[in-house]
Amino acid sequence: MRRGWPALVEKPVDGWVVRVSAGVTQRANSVVALAEPADVDRAVASVERRYAAEGLPPVFQVGPTPRPADLDERLAARGYAYGSPTLVQVAETATVLERLPDRPVSATVSGEPDEEWLDLWWLVDGRGDASALAVARKILTGGPARYATVRRDGRAVAVARLALVGEWGGLYCLAVHPDARRQGLAGAVTRAVVADAATEGVGRLWLQVVAANAAARALYAQAGFTTQGSYHYRTRNN
Repeated sequence: MRRGWPALVEKPVDGWVVRVSAGVTQRANSVVALAEPADVDRAVASVERRYAAEGLPPVFQVGPTPRPADLDERLAARGYAYGSPTLVQVAETATVLERLPDRPVSATVSGEPDEEWLDLWWLVDGRGDASALAVARKILTGGPARYATVRRDGRAVAVARLALVGEWGGLYCLAVHPDARRQGLAGAVTRAVVADAATEGVGRLWLQVVAANAAARALYAQAGFTTQGSYHYRTRNN
């Protein structure tokens, strides 16, 4: 999943990966604990110094098998706050195409996000100013991906991104204009980008959805996605 949303900088810390991207998105500004450090407390202190040097709070992404196994408890004891519980879901490409209706919409798919795509995504999901959007664009284009746009009356009303990682595709950035919701456009733009990726040999899909996002989870369940794992973040703000 790291390759689907690549940080601008990745720094190793004794078996962990420290991701830094000017504070734009938690995924690209958090630690992935891949292997157990020889000295966990020293590794955490090193992480904290690295983020402090960037002017950022230290953040850890904690999945079901962190290294060490008690990392979550250790971080809680150091005052790290729990947040953003997220589900990791997967599906077969063929299943998604079968289960999402093929609506008669005007959809285009390309290998780069144009300004219209970026503007709509940032309107719905963006956090920050123009400089933050510029960083986000670098994250988006840090690896191969496909970008779908559904237009109505000449303007973009729904967008989605599918990162390409071998035979896998990662669904990100699904956004529908506030004026065009509850019209099936989220499913339509998802189907458009998945259908395009299928022609590139993508046979399996993954996505990450915040556990509290009931509307998105309902769409993904309809499309055939099932939960295979989860993670959350631990953040120290002082």
